[in-house]
Amino acid sequence: MSKKNISQEKIIQAFIKSAFEKSAGATSLADVSEILEIKKASLYNHFESRDAMYGATLEYCAKQVADVSFLPAKTLEAIKSNKINPSTQFKKLITRYFDLYENEPFFEIYTLVHTEQYFQLEALKIVEKETEDIIDSIFKILREFSLTGKISGKTDKELKEASSIISAIIIQQRDFYIVKKKETVRQNPESGAGSLFALPTDETFLNKTVKLVDNFIKAL
Repeated sequence: MSKKNISQEKIIQAFIKSAFEKSAGATSLADVSEILEIKKASLYNHFESRDAMYGATLEYCAKQVADVSFLPAKTLEAIKSNKINPSTQFKKLITRYFDLYENEPFFEIYTLVHTEQYFQLEALKIVEKETEDIIDSIFKILREFSLTGKISGKTDKELKEASSIISAIIIQQRDFYIVKKKETVRQNPESGAGSLFALPTDETFLNKTVKLVDNFIKAL
């Protein structure tokens, strides 16, 4: 592959791919260049060091994660118009959210960030921001249901606390799901990029999450 066809983004994506296979810490410049089928020295045309490449990778991951919203457009409008109830709405949102992790490269990005949060402050910040955004989205949803009377007798403080609990349920079950999915992928290396999720989808964690959240909301 000629140098003109290599960009920083392609290098970052190669780093993420290697990190998924062997961890970010174990990924070397040689691993990245091998994936891209270029000489290792060519990487220095784009990054001055491996550390610079790693930093750029985390910045890229931060943007990708930030672009994923738990709250799709027009959701609040649908609630305001009384067209949907809390149980149905959360089932739709949770199903959609889990489906996002069926797509490459977001699955690999998630794996890198959530592994590296224990070693790198920048990765931890990405995870913390993601959690804050989910809590905020759930709070907005609960507040709209409160304003329409489908959730009653709750203050904003109580709704905020409920949002934190619902968020914790969703994140915990999602993390369990991803860990199991990653193991399934590793046991089926022939799936490869592009056909990674031709593998059967295990809906156990999705169904459990929906049920747990539904039971909690009904108890509000």
